[in-house]
Amino acid sequence: MSIDRIVFAVAGAFILISLGLSQYHSVSWLWFTAFVGANLFQSAFTGFCPMAIILKKLGVKSGCAF
Repeated sequence: MSIDRIVFAVAGAFILISLGLSQYHSVSWLWFTAFVGANLFQSAFTGFCPMAIILKKLGVKSGCAF
């Protein structure tokens, strides 16, 4: 699995988990959803993604985006 796929999979999982938590625990979890979305948005333009940097240092093979 490449860095791109891992980043997209983790971001999608975080969004779904936080949406579920907002329904069953507290609406404040939607701030976490907004944070993940904003990070994805800025990484599309800047190419800077903290998770991609960590995965690259761990030796995961690079993809097209990161």
